Amino acid sequence: MNVPLLDLQAQYAPLREEILAAIARVCDSQQFILGSEVAAFEDEVARMLAVRHAVAVSSGTDALLVALMALGVQPGDEVVTTTYSFFATAGEIVRLGARPVLVDIDDTTFNIDPELAAAAITSRTKAIIPVHLFGLSADMDPLLELGASRGIPIVEDAAQAVGATYRGRIVGGLGALGCFSFYPTKNLGAFGEAGLVATNDDDLAGRVRLLRSHGMEPRYYHHVVGGNFRMDALQAAVLRVKARHLERWTEARRANARRYSVLFREAGLGPEIVLPLEPADRRHIFNQFVIRTRNRDALKRHLDASGIGTEIYYPVPFHEQPCFADLGYRHGDFPQAERAAAESLALPIYGELTAAQQSAVVEAIAAFVGAHQRT
Repeated sequence: MNVPLLDLQAQYAPLREEILAAIARVCDSQQFILGSEVAAFEDEVARMLAVRHAVAVSSGTDALLVALMALGVQPGDEVVTTTYSFFATAGEIVRLGARPVLVDIDDTTFNIDPELAAAAITSRTKAIIPVHLFGLSADMDPLLELGASRGIPIVEDAAQAVGATYRGRIVGGLGALGCFSFYPTKNLGAFGEAGLVATNDDDLAGRVRLLRSHGMEPRYYHHVVGGNFRMDALQAAVLRVKARHLERWTEARRANARRYSVLFREAGLGPEIVLPLEPADRRHIFNQFVIRTRNRDALKRHLDASGIGTEIYYPVPFHEQPCFADLGYRHGDFPQAERAAAESLALPIYGELTAAQQSAVVEAIAAFVGAHQRT
């Protein structure tokens, strides 16, 4: 049985007419950048995230960039963040001329270790960026307390975590700013690039709105140098349709995660296969379902040959990326992240995944483990 890592067609088919009608509405309006469609999306998402302000932007990467710009991050500043995430987390710090001060992860959650983050603070620290990786919230209270005690804002990278919660609170609205991605493969995905900055701070919201349109207010009067970080109305229209189904899709992913747990247990695959953890105080939305195994590369080759879609998130931590060589880090500096990079493998988890497909995934893994144990 072929099982893709993600099946966007399965999600799209039931919504096709509704989405096409929303696209037609924008086409008929001939208002394609910002405007009423984007404003309506912002209002709806602000309520969904329980924040005062939701500012729609052009991508998740640009959400991080404009959030740091709004905080005044500049050359000579430092931003503390994890070494294990999608490239944009550290890349946008460097784009502003600041230095990413990297921190190792907790080996059970893949997220930044709060104690190590505290140890990385210096007089030049301008912000802390925890990442809610794979859809699981970072341990936020220690980070929020650290930021409050030192006067350092927290910027949540929630690109993979729309709808995740930490101790009953929705992520993205816990720090000074929260950054979301609506890349098509996300739990809430657009039909192209799109992102959002969430905040409960009126001043920061105003600054992000100003920066996303070249620092312009009113038209052709520029108070600061911003950028073109505006969301297309077509993306907002699609997202407004899909957002109404997000909770149902999330619960389907969570149900699939629970089914995987049962299937792996019944197959007797521990300790060779380590499943993702969901702490009792958090709601994991499973943007990815990431297992760990010491034989990751061989298992991936086996699953590829078996028609099972997989992906490695992420094979190279930031401190080992060639473009960050001048930061001066070395292999061995962040052992937990390096181990995760060598062992992690994402399996199919999308909401439309069937029980039969999940059984096929686990059976293929069990076959590999059994063969490996016999050799």
